[in-house]
Amino acid sequence: MIPIRDLNETRRTPVVTWTLIAANVFIFVGGLSLGEKGAEAAVMRYGVIPDVLVNGDWSNFRSAGGALGSWVTPVTSMFLHGGLLHLGSNMLFLHVFGDNVEDVLGRGRFVLFYLLCGLGAVLGQVLVDPSSMVPMIGASGAISGVLAGYVTLFPHARVVTLIPIFIFIHFMEVPAGIFIVLWFLLQLVQGYLSLGMIAEGGGGVAWFAHIGGFLAGLVCIRLLYKKRITARRRRPAR
Repeated sequence: MIPIRDLNETRRTPVVTWTLIAANVFIFVGGLSLGEKGAEAAVMRYGVIPDVLVNGDWSNFRSAGGALGSWVTPVTSMFLHGGLLHLGSNMLFLHVFGDNVEDVLGRGRFVLFYLLCGLGAVLGQVLVDPSSMVPMIGASGAISGVLAGYVTLFPHARVVTLIPIFIFIHFMEVPAGIFIVLWFLLQLVQGYLSLGMIAEGGGGVAWFAHIGGFLAGLVCIRLLYKKRITARRRRPAR
């Protein structure tokens, strides 16, 4: 299932959401000029490497093989993507779900919420695979937290969803609660199936970053949203 848009009006311009999307696109385009070796070096330096964070030598800088300086990578990794599909899918989800969460939290608290969800994503992946030397990059962990915030605030909002059935494309309006819960269950299943690959030291999608970011979002939306959480209803977008 691919979300196309939600039928949920906002009261103000989603400046932070648009800025995050622009920053991710700008960094991705800029990275194309680095060439293959330069891009790989950037990922190794600014992506999250669990083994470096957990077992690294914090008395030496990253340039000398240590871990000092890696404290920035949980944030910098959120703005790196491994390809156009990786970037596009993440930005689509952020575009569909981010504006309403920003609208409710306000711009400052939404920035904090987004960063905390990203840190929760890093924590989730590091706890499961602390000895991994595979760099973790992408905004999907933070965006998973945005989905958690959205489903908490707007479980009844309608999401226009593209559902491919063999060679046919079907559009359907799905309640956000159903769409996001199904999405999260898929992450749990994929995370469980990836445990064998983790045990063998393989890479792939950081499913537990998605899970960690989502769980962080469930907690942080309640900490940062002052009012009592209820199922909110907005006028459908025209």
